[in-house]
Amino acid sequence: MDLFEKVSEDIKSAMKAKDKVTLETLRNIKKVFLEAKTAPGANDTLTDDAALKIMQKLVKQGKDAAEIYIQQGRQDLADEELAQVKVIETYLPKQMTAEELEEALKAIISEVGASSAKDMGKVMGVASKKLAGLAEGRAISTKVKELLG
Repeated sequence: MDLFEKVSEDIKSAMKAKDKVTLETLRNIKKVFLEAKTAPGANDTLTDDAALKIMQKLVKQGKDAAEIYIQQGRQDLADEELAQVKVIETYLPKQMTAEELEEALKAIISEVGASSAKDMGKVMGVASKKLAGLAEGRAISTKVKELLG
């Protein structure tokens, strides 16, 4: 069962359980998936890789929105966003811990032969591909700067 089908099945489960947050979140995900499937050139297909990228983007958007709500003193709206982020994160691969990320990045740095901050582009190119879905781009970038700086 691919990710699209799993989300569709979980929508039914959320309806039966009367879980409003999960239901609203999954409906939003399915809407975005359908838009991606029907986009020009998509040939009415959505790979799991593309679906994961979409979900990661939704998580990032949710966290960013929650941050803005907190800055504006709207904790109620921030809590709603973060609740939706938690639902989406259940479909994503387990994120790396800070230690695992550091180990992986050290290996990549030695692999590409990076020695200074000038080599950050090389490292980020490889790291972004290898660690896609396992760590946030912002966390990767911060750690690479720290290790090369």
